[in-house]
Amino acid sequence: MLHTNNPIIKHKAGLLNLAEELQNISKACKIMGVSRDTFYRYQELVETNGLEALINQDRRVANFKNRVDEATEQAVVAYAVEYPAHGQHRTSNELRKSGIYVPGSGVRSIWLRHQLANFKDRLAALETKIASEGIILNDAQIAALEKKKQDDIASGEIETMHPGYLGAQDTFYVGNLKGVGRIYQQTFIDTYSKVVHCKLYTAKTSITAADILNDKVLPF
Repeated sequence: MLHTNNPIIKHKAGLLNLAEELQNISKACKIMGVSRDTFYRYQELVETNGLEALINQDRRVANFKNRVDEATEQAVVAYAVEYPAHGQHRTSNELRKSGIYVPGSGVRSIWLRHQLANFKDRLAALETKIASEGIILNDAQIAALEKKKQDDIASGEIETMHPGYLGAQDTFYVGNLKGVGRIYQQTFIDTYSKVVHCKLYTAKTSITAADILNDKVLPF
């Protein structure tokens, strides 16, 4: 039996192990959904060069010769933080005005390498720079941050300052227990710390809503 924890070749080793266990190559191939030719190719690789030979040597690797120079890459990264709302093609066009030539697809590749692929990621990079360097924001950065705040509010995100600043409470119907009746759950969530308090009741009233606050939340 072949043993491996490598996720790349685990299914290939599994095919060989299954064929050995069943003593039937055709059946193993049918179960795993591969051809007999593929099985024999895997088997030959293992017998010739060992289990690690199952790793696909034809996988494409990064061609560093196709990458832009370091100065251009850093210019694209800096622009992404300076103008986080600009897309890849606009970034390419604006950089060209400064004598930096990189196509939109190249901008996209650089963003992916630096976790800047979307507006949210670029805003996160901007916020990190503000926190670490205390930079003075330009109009584009201020507009982007204000847009994010408006989007957060529109999607229901609320900014809280500390634990206990704001809580969210709701009542949920759990089910019906024989001999007891309907069961309801009062749930309270601290929106800053995400700490949750729950308590079960047999009634859904303002009294039970207040009880969880007195019994669970305020003592905490």
